[in-house]
Amino acid sequence: MSYYGMTINRQRKWMFYFLAAFVLGAGFTPYPRIFLGLLLGGVASFYNLWLLQRKIEAFAESAQKNKRATGIGTLSRMASAVLAVIIAFRYPEYFDMIFVIVGLMTSYLVIVIDFFMSKSEE
Repeated sequence: MSYYGMTINRQRKWMFYFLAAFVLGAGFTPYPRIFLGLLLGGVASFYNLWLLQRKIEAFAESAQKNKRATGIGTLSRMASAVLAVIIAFRYPEYFDMIFVIVGLMTSYLVIVIDFFMSKSEE
């Protein structure tokens, strides 16, 4: 498996760990709104991470074959974030808006942590 493939798998694994922690927090703590907000934002963030990784693979493949490259899906990722915020606005009794936004940043936190961890291994 390529280095990029291992990085993708590692980042997805960490996202699953965060999502599992959010589910456990929503189920077993007295703060379900906070953890449900993190979960909603985290799910949208995981989708954005998956979409970004898929688009980057396609972008690299087209660059390798000297074809015209497509975009990296910025509009799609923004739309999923907006959808998460709309859901949080629609159901404020279930989701805390601030933590939905924090949850949306989860994939970027995972990417940064993975970058520093992979640099320390070299």
